[in-house]
Parts: sequence; structure tokens; C-alpha cells
Amino acid sequence: MPPTLASLVHHSALKLTVRAGEDRLDVPVRWAHVSELADPVPYMEGGELLLITALKLDAEDPEAMRRYVKRLAGAGVVGLGFAVGVNYDEIPKALVDAAEQEGLPLLEVPRRTPFLAISKAVSAAIAADQYRAVTAGFAAQRELTKQALTDGPEGLLAALASQVDGWAALYDASGAVVATAPEWAGRRAARLTADVERLRERPAPASAVVAGAGSAEGGESVENTDRVELHTLGTGRRPRAALAVGTAAALGTAERYAVHSAIALLTLTTERSRSLQAAEQRIGTAVLRMLLAGEPDHARAVAGDLYGALLDAPFRVIVAESGPTAGSEPDRDPLGGLSEVAESAAARSGEAVLVVPEGERLVVLASDGGAAVAAVARCAAMLEGARANGEEHADEELVVGLSAPAGPIAAAAAYRQAEQALSVARRRGRVLVEHEQLAAGSVLPLLADDAVKAFADGLLRALYEHDATGRGDLVASLRAWLSRHGQWDAAAADLGVHRHTLRYRMRRVEEILGRSLDDPDVRMELWLALKATAPD
Repeated sequence: MPPTLASLVHHSALKLTVRAGEDRLDVPVRWAHVSELADPVPYMEGGELLLITALKLDAEDPEAMRRYVKRLAGAGVVGLGFAVGVNYDEIPKALVDAAEQEGLPLLEVPRRTPFLAISKAVSAAIAADQYRAVTAGFAAQRELTKQALTDGPEGLLAALASQVDGWAALYDASGAVVATAPEWAGRRAARLTADVERLRERPAPASAVVAGAGSAEGGESVENTDRVELHTLGTGRRPRAALAVGTAAALGTAERYAVHSAIALLTLTTERSRSLQAAEQRIGTAVLRMLLAGEPDHARAVAGDLYGALLDAPFRVIVAESGPTAGSEPDRDPLGGLSEVAESAAARSGEAVLVVPEGERLVVLASDGGAAVAAVARCAAMLEGARANGEEHADEELVVGLSAPAGPIAAAAAYRQAEQALSVARRRGRVLVEHEQLAAGSVLPLLADDAVKAFADGLLRALYEHDATGRGDLVASLRAWLSRHGQWDAAAADLGVHRHTLRYRMRRVEEILGRSLDDPDVRMELWLALKATAPD
């Protein structure tokens, strides 16, 4: 620990005597400074032991001493050393009284003890404390390295928590808690996820200090006054993880060494090398291309242990695109964020996931019913909510299509399903659409597309213009006839006209449109056009 006034008083060679402030001798001393100025406060930083001979002070004036000592105490001076036998044979009573009144420790320095000896003692004690801190830091680094190599991040966190006499937690790229030490710190760590999310939005590397909150442990209410430091981990623009360190007080030098060592080791542990990441991505791309080419056996052979488990059970294909809003801002990467969400969720659950960037798209193969698919759905739901609330950067940032469950043989069909769902999501202004939702629903909502409406208006315009002249009711007659599947009597009864009248009207429809109603494709197009232009 750093030198204190008490350690200087007990220093056998200095022979210092306490004349005031005996109850405040345990305060640390940052430095010993000599000044004979009547007002040395502008040159003080706080934590100093000020050494004087009162060369320029009227040390016997009670009022002057009160003002002098009050200024020193206000500036953070931790003690005053007065050399006797130089200007005064003993410390004047006015100075002693002022020091006692302010509670400022006052030390009597005998004539045979030079101020230089006190400065050397303070300097030597500070150097020894720093050496102990560095030595302890190196020892902590060795222990943390050992634990990281033998027990992974969990062992490293346990060693770090012991070194700082507190707790530590590791968060993944999505802000979820991965591991804590000791185990009881899990609830404290979970309450900091919002702080971790805010930290990840800052340029890396980033750190922050937050205050802990009350907690309940072992069934009892415990007031938690932790001081928590948060640090991002990773070498890229987007941090891959974060570290939280909770302690009862600010970190000392040795503890600071331990935290910095843990940050470096966890970065090496959690940050995969660029070459390995690129190699895995190339394998994933090759597996995806083989599946889409209808070569599942070759895909299995290439996937090996890396992705083989993914192909042994039903999987889903996810195709995602980022909107124009995100592309205009280089600091925002919605596809990269979605990739992290899927990979982190899969890693926590121990399942395989294949993530392949494909130009402006991201393609993901994930286990049906697994954590990665669920995490992507949650992410989409959160973004939908943000858009509904009109939050900034929420519009058109991410569009996702999700296929139905499939196996390796049907991978190409699942990819097309995901693309179709993506197209529908884009037209409807949705974040995520599942292909199964489309198959279970109706085709009629798809007619709301502007292109479909434009086609319908063009196809039926001549009939509407004819009816507008009052020369007949061809549109209503066509709708009734098609709804009755071409049954003349039933359609005529619906319209309240004779069937010959209806036959005449249908011939006029054929003449005006230049199309035969005997063609089933024509009848289908006309029916869909009538549906598309029908009032809501």
C-alpha cells in the first residue's frame, strides 16, 4: 500500500512527532512538497505532505494561521510538517490550535531531520508500492493466463474475481451473459445488459463505469454498492464481447493490471483470427452452393464436423437484406448484427449454424426449432416494435424471409421459399415473413401490390369506360357470370335479367377486350383483376 502519515511517523530515522490530527494519520501520502509561500494552494494537487519552516509566515498570529490551515485543508493537503529550530524553536501555539481545529495532521520535524530525508522516504515508499503492484500484476497475469489455457473463459473469470476481490461477467456479441464468477453474480450481471448494449454502440475499444443496484442473494435483501467497470472485447469495429468487473471500491494498481490482462486474454479467446474466420466462411459458402445445386452428398462431405450436424436434421433457410437507410450509413451494419445474433444464439445452445454473406444479402441455415431461428425472430419482432414506435433508424433497415423446414435434398426449394417470403416482406413493409404463413393464408392480400393494381386497371379500363356512358352494366355482369362459374341462368337471376341479355353482354365484353371468355387463363385474369380493383 502507498505510504501514510502513520508510516512516516513510525519511520525510525525521521524522528517525527505528532502535534495535531492524531486520528487522521492513516491517510495516504501522494508526495512530500516543500514550500515557504504564504499561499502555496495554487501549486497543490491534493494528497501532499507540505513541509515548511514558516520563513514567510506569521506563525504566531491565530487568525492568519486559521486562514492558512483552512486553505491547505481545502486544497487536499493531507498533512503539515513543521521544522523546529530554524525560524521557531517550537511550533507556535497559533498553528497547533489551527491544525487541531481543522483536523489537519501536524508533524514536528526535528532540526537534525532534513526535509530531503522525508522526501526520500516518501519517494522510496511510493516506489516500493508500485514495485509490489507491478509484481502482483505480473503474478496475476500468469495466473489468469494459466486459467485461460486450462479452463477457458470460465476459469479466467474465476481467477479475475479472486484477484480484484469482487465479481466478473462475460457478455457475448448480443449483450447476453455468457459466464459469471462467482455464480451468485449472475443476477447482478443480467441487470447490466442495457449498459452493455449502450457501450457496444460506441467506437471500440470502449469502457464505462456504472454503479451497481440492490440485489437479493440467498433469500436475503443485500444492498449492492458495487462499482462496475464495463469493457468491450475485440479488435474489429464491432465488439464481439464485453467484460464487467464489479468491486466494492476503485481498483488499485495491481487490480488494474489484472483487469487489463483479462481483457487481452479474453480478446484472444473470443476473437477468432481473420484467416480462420475466412476459411470457415469459404467452407460454408461451398456447402451452401452444393446444397442449392442438388448435391447433398457432396455438401455433407465438405461440411464434415463443422456443419455436418446441421444437415442431419430439418433446417430452415433465412435470407435477409438491409434496406437503403442502413446502406447510407457506414457505421450501421444490420446484416452483421443479424449474423451475430444467429451465431451467438447457436453457440450458447451448442447447435451448428451456417452463415454466408452473399453480396447485399445474408443467407443463414439454422436448425428448425433451434435457438438461432428463435433469436432471429425475436430480433425481427423488436425491430417491428421500434418501427411501430417511430424510433430513429428503424425504417427499412432489415428485411428477412424464412423458409419452411427442409432437408438437404430440398435445400434449393427452401431457398426459393425464403426468397419469396423476403419479397412479400419487402412489399408489405414487414421485417420478417415466414413462407408457411403465405401458404396457410390467402392469395388475395397479394393483389394489393401496385403493379397488380396497375395491370387490373389497364385490363378493365375499356369496360368501365363503356359502362360510364350508360349503355350497359358490363363489369357487374362479368363479375356475376364469373362468380357463378359461367352458369347463365344462375348469373342472370343474380342480376335480375334474362339469360339472353347476359349472353349479349358477355359477347360485348369479348368484343371490347378482344379476348375469348372460353379461355380459362382469360377468365382467371379477369377474376383477379376484378378482385384487385374491388373497393375495400
